[in-house]
Amino acid sequence: MRIFDSHAHYNDERFDPDRDAVLAAQFANGVERILEVGCEPATFCKALDLCERYPGIYCALGVHPHDANKATEPVLEELARLLTANKKAVALGEIGLDYHYDFSPRDVQRQAFDTQLAMAHQLNLPVVLHVREAYGDAMDLLRAHRRGLTGVMHCFSGSPEIARECVGMGLYVAFGGSITFKNARKVVESASAVPLDRLLIETDCPYMAPVPHRGERNESRLLTFVIENLSKIHGISEGELAGITYKNACDVFEIND
Repeated sequence: MRIFDSHAHYNDERFDPDRDAVLAAQFANGVERILEVGCEPATFCKALDLCERYPGIYCALGVHPHDANKATEPVLEELARLLTANKKAVALGEIGLDYHYDFSPRDVQRQAFDTQLAMAHQLNLPVVLHVREAYGDAMDLLRAHRRGLTGVMHCFSGSPEIARECVGMGLYVAFGGSITFKNARKVVESASAVPLDRLLIETDCPYMAPVPHRGERNESRLLTFVIENLSKIHGISEGELAGITYKNACDVFEIND
């Protein structure tokens, strides 16, 4: 199987003891490409460094809603510069709204999201979207920016109806370890509503490890469990599901395979 992990955080401190060995193991176990996500200013250059050292790693850079108060004018100017200057920076994200933790005030989150959506349009880049318990406000902003919108709804947890609307806006929808959880009925329903040509797989590692590794540090090679579940939902073979999601990731991030 050809595997493209469309969302990972290998610069997380949990990989500090063995990062290079872990990444080597991914590429030795069927993982061909990884999108490393730098989602606050301190991680931008770290993500770009991984891109330089590993041919199979690309990156997205953006200010996460948890850190929306850091989306100052100088930071956003530097973000635009890095995205423009680096060919392996292929998306802006992850950006969005998170009303579960509210680590940043909601009005500050909305302003940072709106500004970065406009930046993505100006730079002609896809977005990587983080939405948690905030689909009402997030969808309103996405509708306002739908002209030319492209990108990924990361770690999707919304309804099948919202999934269909996202696809109608030109977005891809990504699923990870949660599709394997016992309480995943809603996620399974949403995954079944996404057409195969708009489906992506992801780890969000080191978080969200799939069953039977739930609670462990997640890695891209464990996407085989996500592929197994999604292939059953869509009634195709695991190899077909992996190949389709690999191509979809290359398409949305405009990576020439």
